[in-house]
Amino acid sequence: MSERRNRGQGSQSCLGAKNSHRRTYKQPSRIGSSGQIINKMKDLSNASAIEVDGGSEGQRVDNFLLRICKGVPRSHIYRILRTGEVRVNSARVDATYRLRLGDRVRIPPLRTAVRARPLVPRTASLPPVVFEDDALLVVDKPAGLAVHGGSGVSFGVIEQFRAARPRLKFLELAHRLDRETSGLLILAKKRSALTALHAALRQGRVRKHYLALVKGIWRDDRRNVSLPLKKYLTRFGERRVGVHLEGRESQTVFRRERAFRDYTLLSAQLLTGRTHQIRVQLAHLGFPIAGDDKYGGFELNRELGKQGLKRMFLHAAELVFDHPLSGETVTLRAQLPEPLARFLESLPA
Repeated sequence: MSERRNRGQGSQSCLGAKNSHRRTYKQPSRIGSSGQIINKMKDLSNASAIEVDGGSEGQRVDNFLLRICKGVPRSHIYRILRTGEVRVNSARVDATYRLRLGDRVRIPPLRTAVRARPLVPRTASLPPVVFEDDALLVVDKPAGLAVHGGSGVSFGVIEQFRAARPRLKFLELAHRLDRETSGLLILAKKRSALTALHAALRQGRVRKHYLALVKGIWRDDRRNVSLPLKKYLTRFGERRVGVHLEGRESQTVFRRERAFRDYTLLSAQLLTGRTHQIRVQLAHLGFPIAGDDKYGGFELNRELGKQGLKRMFLHAAELVFDHPLSGETVTLRAQLPEPLARFLESLPA
């Protein structure tokens, strides 16, 4: 008789409690900066109550839940926030609420299938490190690599580095890059550094410069573009961003770096940080980024593929910011990837 193998039919709560056993404790959990449960979980009508300590102070509640509820889909985390199943100090909060020391977070029962053989992030091909100290880790992310797992991607940059640096008690993304975009990405190794960087990003004190190759002849040496952008879903359920009167303001300063016969190489300085900001603005103006499969032209991209461009030509080339702990100015640059540089040289002037 052949032996039947368990292929992950069991389940567990987001904090690891077994599905078949429920126990009640008098004290709520306390979660440290690494996400480890410091003492035991309180069961309040089948819900968990967690008291926030210094390691989680200042973190957004959505990111807090994503960190401690490993394996629970992001969409489900945001659903329980929208429906009010998550409570902080017995009150409803939205996803942007920032936790305070001593807050009590109520989490409903969450179940996730247990994998028979957990996947392990690959660490052999980590993105190159551009800068590192006790507070920060800055890498040069290649195109095609997501910054975090989700949406059909098992692992991203953050999961890879957590697996490669298991002794780090804290490691979080300070900002994001599109999967198709290459270039500089900041990871924070301390909660205080992350909080300071987020404040600097909101206040526009982090200068981010990109390089983009667009179809068409850009006439201005410098142009400040301001457009309202709004997220929407296509009829196929795909997330997109478009220019809409009810959208959020987006501002970018574009500079012409190099002109070709049919294309222009632009630098872009972000003054705001909206999703797909550079891509949507340029496409709206009639200058789609070469190789952009979301907002560019299908026929154009097919022709570019034949000419050797196999990816979107958008690269996060430079970051300038004050170090979140020392206050010293940090200037970092990432060279244009070799395939992009080679494609530029192939274009007729």
